[in-house]
Amino acid sequence: MPIQVNKRLISVSDYHKMGEVGILSESGLELIKGEIIQMSPIGSQHAAMVEKLKDILIFQLHGKALVRSQNPIILSNFTEAEPDICVVSKREGYYAGGHPSPKDIYLLVEMADYSLAYDREIKLPIYAEAGIKEVWIFNLVDKHVEVYTSPSNGQYTHHFTVSSGELKLQQPAVLIELASFF
Repeated sequence: MPIQVNKRLISVSDYHKMGEVGILSESGLELIKGEIIQMSPIGSQHAAMVEKLKDILIFQLHGKALVRSQNPIILSNFTEAEPDICVVSKREGYYAGGHPSPKDIYLLVEMADYSLAYDREIKLPIYAEAGIKEVWIFNLVDKHVEVYTSPSNGQYTHHFTVSSGELKLQQPAVLIELASFF
């Protein structure tokens, strides 16, 4: 006979209250579908690539969009993710009044080495369900970028891999030369 387990999902509001009162004192946590998830440690290559891409994006998007690195985004009442990089619309106050939501987001980027399966199998469907227009997964193991676009019914309908040449984001316009990236 199967055992029935009742779960109580945590809302984003509850999650924030837990942080305010000191229940969640450790870093490296995300709220994913109502559950608190411990993220993988960030290795030196992962950190370096996040910084490199952040520098490129900030330079290319100056005055057009904001580039946030490893900061929260609200995707639903039960999900507050922390992608490695998030390109969002400009806002006075830099989102001091609340984290970006899907309507604010142009692009999410995940750097993936140890976290590749988690990023593909857990986070990518959540991003698609939220309607995030474009997600790039920098696969640091195989040295290519997986590009996901056109979310529909909890999945991305277009997917392709770029291992050389240029990586482009249409809106706002970004061009990254991959030969010098990996």
